[in-house]
Amino acid sequence: MFYHGYDNYMRYAFPEDELRPLSCGPLTRDRENPAHIEVNDVLGNYSLTLIDSLSTLAILASSTPTKRGRNSLQDFQNGVALLVEYYGDGTDGPGGQGKRARGFDLDSKVQIFETVIRGVGGLLSAHLFAVGELPIRGFDAKVQEKRGKKGLHWKNGFVYDGQLLRLALDLGERLLPAFHTPTGLPYPRVNLRHGIPFYANSPYNNDAEHGQCQRNPGGNVEITETCSAGAGSLVLEFSTLSRLTGDGRFENAAKEAFWAVWNRRSSVGLIGAGIDSETGQWVTPYTGIGAGVDSFFEYAFKSHVLLSGLPYDPDYADFHSPEAFLSAWEEAHASIKRHVYRGSIYQHPHYIQVDLYTGAMRAFWMDSLSAYYQGLLTLAGELEEAIETHLLYTALWTRYSALPERWSTSSGTIESGLRWWGGRPEFIESTWYLYRATQDPWYLHVGEMALRDIKRRCWTKCGWAGLQDVRTGEQTDRMESFFLGETAKYLFLLFDATHPLNALDGPFVFTTEGHPLIIPKRLRQPQSAKGSTTTSTNEQKDHHVPGTCHLPPRPVPLSFSATAARKDIFHAASLARLHLMPTLETLDSPLVEFSANHPSISLSDIRSPSNYTYYPWTLPPELIPANATSSKMAVRTTFDLSFPNLPNNILTVGSLQRVNDGVLVNSMSGLRLGMIREPDLHTGDHGISMDQRFRIYAISNVALGRDEKVFMSRDLVDNLNPIDPFFTRTRDTQTVDLAVDAAPDPPSTSPISETGLIDMIDSAIVNSSTANLEFLDDFEIQLDPSSTGDPSYLSSILQSIQALLSSPSDSPLFSPPTPPPIKRHHLSGTLPTGIGAAPLPDTPDAELTFSAEAPLAWRTVYVHHNELCDERLLLEVVREYQIVAIPRGGCSFSAKLRNIPAFAPHGSSLQLVVIVSFPEQEVPHYSSRKEDEEETIEAPSMRQKRRQIKSQEIGNGNGNGKVNPLVQPLLDEVQFTPSGLPRPNPLPLVMVGGGDETLALLRRARGVGVRRRWYFQSQGVRIGNLIVL
Repeated sequence: MFYHGYDNYMRYAFPEDELRPLSCGPLTRDRENPAHIEVNDVLGNYSLTLIDSLSTLAILASSTPTKRGRNSLQDFQNGVALLVEYYGDGTDGPGGQGKRARGFDLDSKVQIFETVIRGVGGLLSAHLFAVGELPIRGFDAKVQEKRGKKGLHWKNGFVYDGQLLRLALDLGERLLPAFHTPTGLPYPRVNLRHGIPFYANSPYNNDAEHGQCQRNPGGNVEITETCSAGAGSLVLEFSTLSRLTGDGRFENAAKEAFWAVWNRRSSVGLIGAGIDSETGQWVTPYTGIGAGVDSFFEYAFKSHVLLSGLPYDPDYADFHSPEAFLSAWEEAHASIKRHVYRGSIYQHPHYIQVDLYTGAMRAFWMDSLSAYYQGLLTLAGELEEAIETHLLYTALWTRYSALPERWSTSSGTIESGLRWWGGRPEFIESTWYLYRATQDPWYLHVGEMALRDIKRRCWTKCGWAGLQDVRTGEQTDRMESFFLGETAKYLFLLFDATHPLNALDGPFVFTTEGHPLIIPKRLRQPQSAKGSTTTSTNEQKDHHVPGTCHLPPRPVPLSFSATAARKDIFHAASLARLHLMPTLETLDSPLVEFSANHPSISLSDIRSPSNYTYYPWTLPPELIPANATSSKMAVRTTFDLSFPNLPNNILTVGSLQRVNDGVLVNSMSGLRLGMIREPDLHTGDHGISMDQRFRIYAISNVALGRDEKVFMSRDLVDNLNPIDPFFTRTRDTQTVDLAVDAAPDPPSTSPISETGLIDMIDSAIVNSSTANLEFLDDFEIQLDPSSTGDPSYLSSILQSIQALLSSPSDSPLFSPPTPPPIKRHHLSGTLPTGIGAAPLPDTPDAELTFSAEAPLAWRTVYVHHNELCDERLLLEVVREYQIVAIPRGGCSFSAKLRNIPAFAPHGSSLQLVVIVSFPEQEVPHYSSRKEDEEETIEAPSMRQKRRQIKSQEIGNGNGNGKVNPLVQPLLDEVQFTPSGLPRPNPLPLVMVGGGDETLALLRRARGVGVRRRWYFQSQGVRIGNLIVL
């Protein structure tokens, strides 16, 4: 397959960029139409297909030479020599001038992303193979000096001394001007000869002496929109280039671009597809895992692999360290799993398009580019998710004998007429990753199916064509360079189990263009020195939990394949509508006339019987159990809850108001709530599944994100029937809001310095009558150094000066202070559980805001100075104070209540016990070792810091609609008095967070009350994201 395309490219297209397989000619830049970016962005007029094919030739070189006389190692070396012949050796001398250009000094405006991944990446990968850093079986990369030339002396007479690396450096330097932007995001395009004169706002062009100016000011304005994948997927190639050359500009520029994208992620952790490189603003509100964002996630994880063990400045660990890239991947994957991923209740797991800011569903289509994601998941250890979602792409390939560019899971048809397949490698790439991880023969059969379909449908006499329509087999007259650079490469590696790359134990990665890269060992420091020079102590603690690879699924007894034996295999077939597979009128193929002198072509390749079986698609029928069955498909429970139109109250635009975290409903008239029943998942590290809950996923045709909430006021729902079985109002018995009226913190009473005193006097003089200032000409202040810290001493000086400056009509210099305004604070709290729990006092619910006409129920508050574990509370306290606040810890909750004396209930006596929890008591520890727990408390890792920040974010505020990080206090015994008798009047208790800040708030409290929470149920199941304010 590879050589059929490569030989025809060299015969009909070289030294141009790509091959036209139908017309047997070259495909070049469209000079007449510069706006034809589908061609011009990629084709830079520098023999692109040859550069993209060199790493594939190097990989093929590890195989035994064929009987037809092909020696891939010689072909690789000849390809390198030919490239140097046309573009020079990368030096400044005469050898730097090639037949076509000196390096890449070409008048071609190309896309940064495509040029980096194909051009720079292809050159670097070929260089690493040439010098032996990447393995070629039987090749000894030994530097020798012969006839005055030092380097690798190849059999073709060529002496390799780093020409490809120097050419990669030349190409990289020509791309650097595009990184001169206000945001750090590179411009999408650059001219290899002239730079970026078409971006007038670039700081690169603001320099009057050295800047570039627009050569055609009256021309069309160049767009500045790039994409997250294009801007953030440069780290692998540029980091390798910097490490090999010692020029850090490339690595720094690529990393800055990566973090510039990541730091602009939305509040739900998603990044968008389109972003403006000058403003840093997202251009489109949709996102997913495919086109526009795909390789960003790939490079987040692979950068962690490639950079492992490399030195970096620990002061900039968040910018350079491999752990920082790993953390970005983990957070990105968690957000994708939360918002973009749809589970088995939607027939079969898959991914959709969602709103960038809320995660709400926006479109149902998936594209062929997104098929890379299963390979990335496999590499990152997320094996189950990779296996289950890969099944859907396998079903789609089975149905269409290729992957359409875009396909809708909703309609089961090709989306928006995007029905082509240009030879993309992503599906085959993921198949290779999964086979390497599982060794499941299923994936060999998947690869065989793809190989036969490509040979049957894409073969032409002059190469391999893409498909313009996957349904009809209509071909396109273009062989993309990635077909030889990736598609053929991954197919070869899939079937060559003993290839050195399949057994290489080292931090190497495949770029998004399929070029393997590795940082040489000589640039990595010894393991023993790593902790002292690469990472700080805190950073080393960040990887206290080493990553582990998941084991492949266990084989099912008497089965051939664990994947084929999965119970959900028919679910993927159902979602792909495999029964609607098109029936072709003819199975003839142009391969028939070519099979005589190509023994690798068989009848199977022409008729491809594997595409006309239903279960399990790619396995021969004799390997399928006769009684094979599939599990019952999960059915999601959804329904719409509609409210009647009320007279003179119709649903208008103002009835729904977008607020933080969701939508505020101002009118119930004509409202329609779309609800789905699903497990309530705890979103922590362990993904604990709670009870089933309803979630409102749409409100009057407005789609909501998974974490968005619907807010309603109590006044709005008071008129509804509280016992309606479809909308039942229920009091929350677990949580409550504690309302506290308090003035702000008093101002600091720190001593006034001499300088501060002079400033205060100057202010007083400025505001005084000028008639009294003549005496100040000789006025001096002499301060007693021993008394400058005494506020009364300073106050007396100020009063004396005020008396001198004042006149009968003057106002006093220091007016009496205005009492600070009282503000109502709401603290989220939890109610106790267990046999010792007592109900709250029957008091009116506190209002949301402070009002002097509606004071809170309790006015007196006592804050105890310790945990109340080893002493008894004074009887006077419980008689005179209605609220007693006690810090959490030291002993059980029941023990604290035991130390409160018995008393006669009265309106002015103790009404409520408030336990105040501290932040360190609220962070869950999952470590099984004590030393790990202590380490976590002393120096939390970056991931733990993010979790703590997230907990603080959801725990602050007024408590309405927030997830409470506190647990319910357990009172595991009935309440006792200090004398050991059962307490006749059990004490109500509530626990709040906030630690010292809450204790300080309660000390200055003017009033305390409670506001009970309500939630709604439908058919006995709680509506999880409906919040009653």
